[in-house]
Amino acid sequence: MPTNLPTHIKVRGAKVNNLKDLDVDIPLNQFVAITGRSGSGKSSLAMGVLYAEGARRYLNALSTFTRRRINQMGKAAVESVEYLPSALALRQRPQVPGVRSTVGTMSESLNILRLVFSRLGSPVCPNGHQVPSTLAVAENDGYVTCPTCGVTFRAPGAEDFAFNSGGACPTCEGLGEVRQLDASLIIGNEDQTLQEGAVASWHLPGRNFMPIVANAIGIPIDVPYKDLSDADKQRVLHGKKQFVAIDIPSSKGKIFHMDKAVYENAFAAVEDSMATSKNERTIAKLNKFYTFDTCPTCHGTRLNPALLKQKLVGKTIAEVCDLPVNELRQFAGTIVDWLPAKMQGIGQNLVDELLLSLQPMVDLGLDYLTLSRPGATLSTGELQRIQLGRTLRSATTGVLYVLDEPSVGLHPANVTGLIKAFRGLVAQGNSVVVVDHDTRIIGAADYVIEIGPGAGKTGGTVVDQGTVAEVAHSQQSLIAPFLNGTAQLRERPQLDDQALWQKGSLSLEVQHRFNIDDVAVKFPKNRLTTVTGMSGAGKTTLVLDSLIPAIEADVAHRTLPKHVTQLDRAGIRHVVKVDSVPVGKNVRSTVATYTDILDRLRKLFAATPAAKEQGYTNSRFSYNVKAGACPTCNGTGQISLDVQYLPDITEVCPQCHGQRYNPETLAVTWNGYSIADILDLSVDEALPIFATESGIAQTLQTLHDMGLGYLLLGESTPALSGGEAQRLKLVSRIGKRQTGTLFIFDEPTVGLHPLDIQQLVKVFDQLLQQGATVIAIEHDLDLIANADYVIDMGPGGGINGGHLVATGTPADISQAADSVTGKYLKDQLNLFEK
Repeated sequence: MPTNLPTHIKVRGAKVNNLKDLDVDIPLNQFVAITGRSGSGKSSLAMGVLYAEGARRYLNALSTFTRRRINQMGKAAVESVEYLPSALALRQRPQVPGVRSTVGTMSESLNILRLVFSRLGSPVCPNGHQVPSTLAVAENDGYVTCPTCGVTFRAPGAEDFAFNSGGACPTCEGLGEVRQLDASLIIGNEDQTLQEGAVASWHLPGRNFMPIVANAIGIPIDVPYKDLSDADKQRVLHGKKQFVAIDIPSSKGKIFHMDKAVYENAFAAVEDSMATSKNERTIAKLNKFYTFDTCPTCHGTRLNPALLKQKLVGKTIAEVCDLPVNELRQFAGTIVDWLPAKMQGIGQNLVDELLLSLQPMVDLGLDYLTLSRPGATLSTGELQRIQLGRTLRSATTGVLYVLDEPSVGLHPANVTGLIKAFRGLVAQGNSVVVVDHDTRIIGAADYVIEIGPGAGKTGGTVVDQGTVAEVAHSQQSLIAPFLNGTAQLRERPQLDDQALWQKGSLSLEVQHRFNIDDVAVKFPKNRLTTVTGMSGAGKTTLVLDSLIPAIEADVAHRTLPKHVTQLDRAGIRHVVKVDSVPVGKNVRSTVATYTDILDRLRKLFAATPAAKEQGYTNSRFSYNVKAGACPTCNGTGQISLDVQYLPDITEVCPQCHGQRYNPETLAVTWNGYSIADILDLSVDEALPIFATESGIAQTLQTLHDMGLGYLLLGESTPALSGGEAQRLKLVSRIGKRQTGTLFIFDEPTVGLHPLDIQQLVKVFDQLLQQGATVIAIEHDLDLIANADYVIDMGPGGGINGGHLVATGTPADISQAADSVTGKYLKDQLNLFEK
């Protein structure tokens, strides 16, 4: 055995994003955690250097023909990386699954189950006789002769059991549900007249004059909708298309005449819009007029009902897909004994493959899921673990696994299974690099690398590295106080019961929705509440799927969703949902454009003597307008070069050098700065420069107070982490009265270091001081410990969840015997109270 094998990946001169010519050695065949403040450069090192280079080098070994068909990445900005294995990555936010995705398709277990059913199942002949399992089918011959009536027929193959192709139900085309327009959603408010806007679908673009058309064809538009005759209601909803001449008065008193205005009924307004719209946001808006019901033909199985005649140990494939994974494994254990003796060999092989595909879901705490569960209903944590499970099943060796925030969306109880999975990968001969802030994951690592010390321009260097014990006792480490328990955990005073409910409460009752059945809950008003529980416990169903739509319906005087039986919104009029979806779609969206800063800058520059002399207006100072933009890159600051079978190369624009503007625009200066110079400043650098410009200074101060002072004004917003995106979305809200507003945060600690979580708590306090009510769906123990009130769902996930396990202050929850969250919260509180 050679003894001189490399023991470390050697990174030299890394300059990706804010990395400052970084040199670092990363141990091979170990579990390595990379930590640091948000924006410090952790992901730049892990994803931008290690994964980018590892994947690129592997792809370079493939044929040119193959590489042309793979979305490749360019060379990382690093001088050298030695001893780097091929790399696989699991990103912070998995893609949201489409309507055709299920747990079975995403885990690929359904592929094997389809094979099991097609080869081992008992088919039915055209005359209705159940034919025993035979080797003819198992050997993929396909044609079977019925022993009862003698007819020869083709048994369904594995592909026939796919609801995404030939096996799809003819009614719903494999979706499992049918969509129907709902009159109660189309009529926004029955107490309003048509003139006042009773028909919600006539508020869609291009239809605001429809009440005038309705009036012209004889439908009363000054009578409340509920008082219209049945015939007139029918004409509003389903009246035939017809042409009439109308006069439309404008707001300025002018009259616009239309000879052939078309009458489009309330239903047709939605259907016609849906038929022509390709914009996802518009489609989501239109979907609010529909109700989604289980398909009456396939009853939600997604499959052609004819396929459900074939059985295996007395069950159809739909029945098996509806079993939770733990029960599915028990069912799999009965298959071989049920088969004829001649088929037990092939049966055992297929069953072993099925069990192998299910094992990672068991190891990662997902055994409560069913293969039929729609992918779109899964939480982020569940999606990540399915993605990780698929990777684990490959049982590779010699690979570098790079994981960006794998603890996102995970309950502390699930972190144990995650750490076990990492250790399993290392035991197989792989290297694991994890970017994370969860102190349990960092504490379980073989080696820790801390990047920082700050974020943005103040980050990008190695602050500390070594074993967990070494880092935990380091003076310069920022994570050390959270590893050794010397940090301040609770930042806010604990309220007594009287103070907690002093401002009133929202109350909600959900009768039956997914795994929630008859749950009544109260949220204290003008307080911070965290909703906690295992993945799949019902948190999203309770808050996002019940509370939000119920409040929105009640404010709009619509009927409550069917599953919400009671609501008291306690005067809440507005709901602001803040998630961690990136802000903006491309490099044109920056911190300055997303806030009001660029608009104000443009006015400042347009008011300078030089700009006035040239006749430049505000628009001249927008890089999205041709007059001001660099003609080579059209204002993006970069160009993309197509080099055929190699990955596209993105380079800084050679003409404007990344400044986005043309030379004439850059020649105009304000206080010695061109507009590009200002966009290259961080928020904190810009603060003193704009101290006398109150509008800009106020926005900059808000960004600073939110812990975003390190962001550059010209920084691309789609590249921000989930936590950064959430806080940026709040900038316009801070500093205004928020009485009557409910803020709902979906996992607000995504991508946040414990120090940044302390900053987030201060942001929540600002919202509370402005009169807002704040609810956060959360797993992070540091944030839960800082809540005024905790609602813990569970006790488990899926069929084992959906109940209120415990409610109360964090201290109450930590003492609740039945609460899994409480157990981990108690351990956390004890660690920091030593």
